Amino acid sequence: MEFDLSWILLGLPLAFVLGWMASRLDLRQIRLENHQAPKAYFKGLNYLLNEQQDQAIDAFIEAVQNDPDTSELHFALGNLFRRRGEYERAVRVHEHLLSRGDINQADRNRAQHALALDYLKAGLLDRAEAALLKLEGTPFEAQARLALLANYERSRDWALAAQVAEKLDRVEPGSFSTRLAHYLCEQSATLAAQEQWAQAGELLQKAIQKAPDAARARLDLAQLQEKMGLFPLAWQTLTEALVSTPAAIPLIAQPLATLALRCGRTQETLQQLQTLYASKPCLDLLDAVVTLTNACADQPVSARDWYARHLEKEPSLVAASKWIAGEKLEHEHFHPQVQRALDHATQPLLRYRCAACGFEATHHFWQCPGCQTWDSYPALRVEEL
Repeated sequence: MEFDLSWILLGLPLAFVLGWMASRLDLRQIRLENHQAPKAYFKGLNYLLNEQQDQAIDAFIEAVQNDPDTSELHFALGNLFRRRGEYERAVRVHEHLLSRGDINQADRNRAQHALALDYLKAGLLDRAEAALLKLEGTPFEAQARLALLANYERSRDWALAAQVAEKLDRVEPGSFSTRLAHYLCEQSATLAAQEQWAQAGELLQKAIQKAPDAARARLDLAQLQEKMGLFPLAWQTLTEALVSTPAAIPLIAQPLATLALRCGRTQETLQQLQTLYASKPCLDLLDAVVTLTNACADQPVSARDWYARHLEKEPSLVAASKWIAGEKLEHEHFHPQVQRALDHATQPLLRYRCAACGFEATHHFWQCPGCQTWDSYPALRVEEL
């Protein structure tokens, strides 16, 4: 049978035409898909920039449906859900990413970190802890440890918080020694409440070694020694704190004055506090000086005159109120009403104020109850800020 070459010559142009038409159809489909996905993506980005989060979510969902393999769109969608407080939907998005077998390790670590943030925002601390621990040894390790630290603080698990703080203190550029000292003090307070004095004291000594310039450990140690009846030792601890932590002198002065009265070191302590007051006067230091002056009969300056001297240095409604409390007014009948009004007016001035969020409290806190920041309360009263 002879083979006719004419059929080949006729078939080649036909095959070329069919191949060309098929390629054009494929290119048109690819262009259509690529056009639809970016269009939805940019539409969502525009909504996001205009703070229209509902419309942005709808646009990103459309983009994900058009191109379900795009991980970046999933990350954007999950972050939007988290920002809106829709934590369950954010968790589903990030869990879907983790379940995929086609994403690289970098995106997998990123999805694991995002999932941990979802749990943290939702308040699911146990799940957040488990998710954060899986990030050890990844590029998100430092961020995970910081989040773990915040997680343990929220759950008041001070022992685990101390372990994480020690790791961060070894590898991170910033120092976590002061934060670690706070965790040790918190553990010590728990032991002291259970009357485990020796163990509590050991933790406080360790806290002092970790952060020698921090005042809390020395103040807590003196309080613990006072509870144990070791008044001279507690007095010695606070006397050393005056030198090692001068910024905390207003917090130290009154407890030191009380201990001086209990262990017979009144005159010595009074002279020391008077010297400190002369260099840097403040209300709490003034009250401590007045307390010890009242206990010493041979002082050239009376207790009330100390308040008058303070008014010469700087205007103070608190000092004026305390000075007037012992003054005889011309209309003595109205003195209680006047004094009550002054005391009421000075109450807000005696508060402490957080430097981070402005939260005010009648007591000094080492960690702000409002913003949870450590060491954000100055030792001075509101009137002195």
